[in-house]
Amino acid sequence: MGYVFNPLAIQTDETMKKIIVLFLVLVLSQSAFPADKSLRAFLSYATFTVPGDKSTIETYLAVDGKSVIFKEQSPGNFQASIEVTLLFKQADTISSFSKYELLSPVIQDTSKIDFGFIDFQRYALVDGDYEMEIQIADLNNSSELPFKTTEVVQLNYPDDKMAFSGIQFVDSYKKSETPTIITKNGLDIIPLVFNFFHESKTTLTFYTEIYNSDKVLGDDAMFLLSYSIQSYENKTKMQDYFFNKRLNTENVNVILNSIDIKDLPSGNYILTVEARDRENKLICSNEMFFQRSNPTIQYNLNDLAGLNIENTFASRITKIDSLRESIRSLDPLSNEVERDYANNLSKSDDIKTMQQYLFNFWYKRNNADPESAYKTYCFEVKKADKSFKTQTKRGYETDRGRVYLQYGAPDQIADSHNEPAAYPFEIWQYYQLGKQRNKRFVFCTQDMGTNDFILIHSDAYGELSNYHWQEDVYKRVWPGDDVDNFYQEDSWGSKATEFYENPR
Repeated sequence: MGYVFNPLAIQTDETMKKIIVLFLVLVLSQSAFPADKSLRAFLSYATFTVPGDKSTIETYLAVDGKSVIFKEQSPGNFQASIEVTLLFKQADTISSFSKYELLSPVIQDTSKIDFGFIDFQRYALVDGDYEMEIQIADLNNSSELPFKTTEVVQLNYPDDKMAFSGIQFVDSYKKSETPTIITKNGLDIIPLVFNFFHESKTTLTFYTEIYNSDKVLGDDAMFLLSYSIQSYENKTKMQDYFFNKRLNTENVNVILNSIDIKDLPSGNYILTVEARDRENKLICSNEMFFQRSNPTIQYNLNDLAGLNIENTFASRITKIDSLRESIRSLDPLSNEVERDYANNLSKSDDIKTMQQYLFNFWYKRNNADPESAYKTYCFEVKKADKSFKTQTKRGYETDRGRVYLQYGAPDQIADSHNEPAAYPFEIWQYYQLGKQRNKRFVFCTQDMGTNDFILIHSDAYGELSNYHWQEDVYKRVWPGDDVDNFYQEDSWGSKATEFYENPR
């Protein structure tokens, strides 16, 4: 991302003992003015526990210094000021609340801002489900509306079960000389702010804890820790990125490991950690989404070289147009490297390589019965085409078609195609996406004559986040030039936010 975060700028609650960050990246809207001073902040949270004690939610906020206004506090000295409001509630009961001012480091030259500043907070709560509400505002920028969003957080650490804490990506660590708030088990650990690994980052280091293995498995017993990198799109384990380690049981097992990702291609991934017993049965697990940019790594042609596809379903597809269409329709399930390679391949006349690629694609996802997986997907592609195609796009090429094919049918759809003040929009809700809960996708079309609804916001991993998406919906009558008076949804009798919070 190009941001340099200075650990000396950390503000903390001195009662904190650990920082275990499960990243929820919330990229704030860039709609306010001036254009280069629209607040960009990144909020992460983590849950963990001390066995036998209360559970904890920790928040970790990073602010891009380039996105905020620095105000002169004394001659030649400038400082930014962010107001953070955060509360946790169950139903209508507020369980914990804080409102505080986060100050940047003092600087003398506002033309050379190449840093960010970060903040830690800790909240002790009893186990249960909470709605976490966050509001963040730049106190020096009266032209910009505060950013506000909510997230459901679950605390569940029973004393009689093994469980993982959150997973923290680590930027760097060293032996601690004087314990501070960032010290864990004798190490000073600087968290990696973003779940994005640039090509210059060749190592993925992570920290997590396992609780109660001694209670569940017994003292002086052993269990297997497995960790792997999986493709986010198809949940298959990446070759050469699967590891095992045997551990002795303890009240708290501390895990700090590194993975060489120098040759990991660009794409969306899941880091998965699992604890298994002597019979290799899964006891508990956790996962963390991340993105990798590594454009120098191309599709591995060794996967295709010498691949025998004789008498397979792929060998029976001999018409080049049918092969091209079959390969193009794989886009919703493909990772970035596959997508780039398939795009170039479909433009060629190489029938054999197309057949090999198509077979290999499904073999990697279902080596027991690739043909069945292919046929099932073709059936879903036809359904997407029937529901979402436009005059110029096949169903799988549209945003709704892509989401349908990648995640399946939503559990709820709230649509409003005839609201006077709004462009037609749809809100899809998924109760469960892997380990993600209650995820939503907002689609909108500004072209009344087509069926092409564009994805304008989602709170799911790896998807477009735009927490001022209502502005796009209501630009039909309110162009949004007046930021201070723009958002008046309730006065229009609109249902957008209501549908988003409670799709039906």
